[in-house]
Amino acid sequence: QLQLLESGGGSVQTGGSLSLSCAASGVTTSNGCMAWFRQAPGKEREGVALIRWSGETTYFADSVAGRFTISRDIPQNTFHLQMNSLKPEDTAMYYCAAGTKWRNYKGYVPPDDFRYWGQGTQVTVSS
Repeated sequence: QLQLLESGGGSVQTGGSLSLSCAASGVTTSNGCMAWFRQAPGKEREGVALIRWSGETTYFADSVAGRFTISRDIPQNTFHLQMNSLKPEDTAMYYCAAGTKWRNYKGYVPPDDFRYWGQGTQVTVSS
């Protein structure tokens, strides 16, 4: 059983930066991947950044490409999402998720591909 715990988040003005972390404990697999999703009120859950456990392969949604980066600290079993140049439309609850396999995602990341979820952390960007 994999457990995920997010930290970070908070409130920032437009153009600011925030960093989120996800600590994973339990069983992991080299074939899996970690992801950051977000969900704003009334909107679907959106996969914004992914990284494979075993390599450097990453995926970013068009909405965050060039502004967000995802990284991993394998010894600490921790993943990070660095968010720069934040916009009000980035306001959402952000969730860390873990999946047991990697797919070549293009344009959409199905939340159902991810079995394990953290409880979420709020990010608010004010104009």
